[in-house]
Amino acid sequence: MSRLIVVSNRTPGKGPAAGGLAVALRKTLSERDGFWFGWSGKLADEPSQTAQFEDIDGLTIAHIDLTRSDHHAYYAGFSNSILWPSFHLRLDLATIEGHWYEGYRAVNQQFARALLPLLQPDDVIWVHDYHLIPLANELRSLGARNRIGFYLHIPFPTTDALYAIPHHNELMRDLSRYDLVGLQANRDVAAFTEFADHQSPSSLSGSPLRSVDFTRSETSAFPIGSDPEAFARLAVTPAATKMVHRVQRNLREQKLILGVDRLDYSKGLPQRIEAYEKLLANDPRFRRNVHMMQVAPPSRDTIKEYQETSDALDAVCGRVMGRFSEPDWQPLTYVKRAYGQPSLAGLYRLAKVGLVTPLRDGMNLVAHEFVASQDPADPGVLILSRFAGAAEIFPEAIQVNPFDTDETSEALRMALDMPLDERITRWTALMAAARRHSVDNWASSFLERLVPDTSGQSSASRDMLYLASTG
Repeated sequence: MSRLIVVSNRTPGKGPAAGGLAVALRKTLSERDGFWFGWSGKLADEPSQTAQFEDIDGLTIAHIDLTRSDHHAYYAGFSNSILWPSFHLRLDLATIEGHWYEGYRAVNQQFARALLPLLQPDDVIWVHDYHLIPLANELRSLGARNRIGFYLHIPFPTTDALYAIPHHNELMRDLSRYDLVGLQANRDVAAFTEFADHQSPSSLSGSPLRSVDFTRSETSAFPIGSDPEAFARLAVTPAATKMVHRVQRNLREQKLILGVDRLDYSKGLPQRIEAYEKLLANDPRFRRNVHMMQVAPPSRDTIKEYQETSDALDAVCGRVMGRFSEPDWQPLTYVKRAYGQPSLAGLYRLAKVGLVTPLRDGMNLVAHEFVASQDPADPGVLILSRFAGAAEIFPEAIQVNPFDTDETSEALRMALDMPLDERITRWTALMAAARRHSVDNWASSFLERLVPDTSGQSSASRDMLYLASTG
């Protein structure tokens, strides 16, 4: 079997994995030969020319250091002040500085130069997320002829939003150098295809003018999931049960509404708290009988827009606490730190409502983890934004428009009042979908598509595969 080389912005660190990407890929890579390549998390006076290897929790990790100026332009700048808001259709939050693109490409070039000497001819390279869109192009320019796949963990933008991104045509041409581009949902494939099929004159470049050629690159939806069976087991471990008992002592008979998100403006956190506020205001019977917990560890807190989201969330939480608190009852708990997976699994299992309401999101693995952690005999209810990628595979959730806080408030009422038989019916269907789209199935389906078995193909098909691999 060919080695698998996973490439992402950050390499996994020691201890529990905090993000969906790390959680999803640890298991995939641990079952194959290969290594994980990316930034070490360290800033140096000079950029690394070669990668350093280490073993972390059984995974072989290769990492490089970046300079402070390159990292700022590449990460805080182009990636998270331009690409992230634009891909999430928040063009009003995009900040454009011309030199950021130079830093973005420079870091991708550094990645490629450090990775190339580590490659063997039959290695399969799997690149992850928007930070590294140009990497295949940079590797091809250095002579790499490996099969290279790309997976985007955030939504793909509409064509109009894509046109607003500086150098969007170069970025799309970079994507065309991958053998396989994987996206979260069918809506993302439709947006990608719209650009590919209807490139406007404004997207043409070069002399003579030419459009981006996608004929040698395949694009498809690969809905990413979690490991539902592992989360189901985790939810009843001693560590998870300890968390359940800690929270239950304070809740007593109250029903728990739970949100777990990074502190990010795409997650719709202020709107979520406003919806809960409306529930308490419109239906007094829930006061003293429900409690909301929002876990939201800080994310990219050096970026102004994230600080503003944090301030807005602080304000709305304070308003709800001041409006509804009693000497012996608090309406909500807001926690600004991360928890390990066992503790989260316990919280998921305890919750009667999982509130997953991003304004726009990729798949959203929290929805998967919540479903997997439920007690089959007494499951909670998933309320899910219809703008999350998971909405395509979880139609049995109560789906809401997160911008409409009245609708979300009504969904909370429905979930809290839902009879047991309906909760079990919905959960059974959701769990079946979570199993179908588990991380194992996701990874195997992507890698099987990236490296197909050509033994039974026609010579014409093999020739086309060769052309795609040599770019």
